[in-house]
Amino acid sequence: MDRTEDPTHADIRAAVRELCRRFPDEYWSRHDEDREFPWEFYDAVRDGGWLGLTIPEEYGGGGLGVTEAALVEREIAASGAGMNGCSAVHLGVFGFQPIIEHGSEQLKRRFLPAAASGELHVSFAVTEPDAGTDTTNISTFARKVPGGYRVSGKKVWITKAQESQRMLLLCRTSPRDPDGPRTAGMTLLFAPIDRDAVDVRPIPKMGRNAVDTNELFIDDLFVPDSDLVGEEGRGFRTILGGLNAERVIIGNCALGIGEAALRRGVEYAKQREVFGRPIGKNQGISFPLAEARIRLDAAEQVANRAAWLVDRGLPCGREANAAKYLCAEAGFFAADTALQVHGGFGYGREFHVERYFREARLLRIAPISQEMVLNYTAEHVLGLPRSY
Repeated sequence: MDRTEDPTHADIRAAVRELCRRFPDEYWSRHDEDREFPWEFYDAVRDGGWLGLTIPEEYGGGGLGVTEAALVEREIAASGAGMNGCSAVHLGVFGFQPIIEHGSEQLKRRFLPAAASGELHVSFAVTEPDAGTDTTNISTFARKVPGGYRVSGKKVWITKAQESQRMLLLCRTSPRDPDGPRTAGMTLLFAPIDRDAVDVRPIPKMGRNAVDTNELFIDDLFVPDSDLVGEEGRGFRTILGGLNAERVIIGNCALGIGEAALRRGVEYAKQREVFGRPIGKNQGISFPLAEARIRLDAAEQVANRAAWLVDRGLPCGREANAAKYLCAEAGFFAADTALQVHGGFGYGREFHVERYFREARLLRIAPISQEMVLNYTAEHVLGLPRSY
């Protein structure tokens, strides 16, 4: 790998940082507390041309890769926006890979230009309350009817469904065969969120409250044949290709939160005086901050390697999962350290580190838990027997 920074990447970092300066920590604290979607920020990202970054140019997008998408989301998170900022635009920056890679030409031309322009808001509807990480055990069912499908079922932890017009909906089109492949019979649809057939209920949660998370109750939703993504019965494979890329991008979000938290922690350690001296003089304060810096730097190297592999279409499951794991751990360590450095003030909202802490904690769970990453590594890297 050439370690020299691409001038385009330097330009991306500078441009996104400049945009994010218009949205300080106080903006994000207010929206998080009020549970209000950050429309001003979304519009600024749209107007800056960052949505549709990975959509091919022929459909109005930027034609760039996962490396560039990860840079954008890391800078957003590092500005203090955290996951409130990243989640508001994530599926616009990077969320249409299943359609790009597997959709029909008609489907691409119908929806990708509107996605790139920011007019189309989309959710990703895979997880179910009774399946969780066991995606092959989903029960939402799409019954074939003339001209399309009738879908009924439940989904949970669906981000941004309140604002979205469409969802990438994974469902079954045939029952699970106990003796056949576990992934067979699953189909991906680019379904409308028709409020006459889809009940969207927000989930109260610990953090990232500027962007809604929801349960979906789907009752006889009609989805036309033209909204099928890829092949019927092969939906699991259709979504699989984008999972490694998402791990890399989410890992970069964790790094960004860690950077924001570390910045706050270091500033406070320099300014706060106790017993007549800055607390940063004490190794009990300086050593954890130094360790946070080292952990972030190390995780970044693995994330960069994984992004490089993804963009070249090379095998990268090992690296992408390791990147997500290490970045989530490094980001949370930095946020926890920053809160500890602030002492009692860190528990209050004034210094913002409590918000970073809450959002960094999320990334040890989503989009895949640290334990599932370890399961993957044990089985697919070390060759140990499958444990689940």
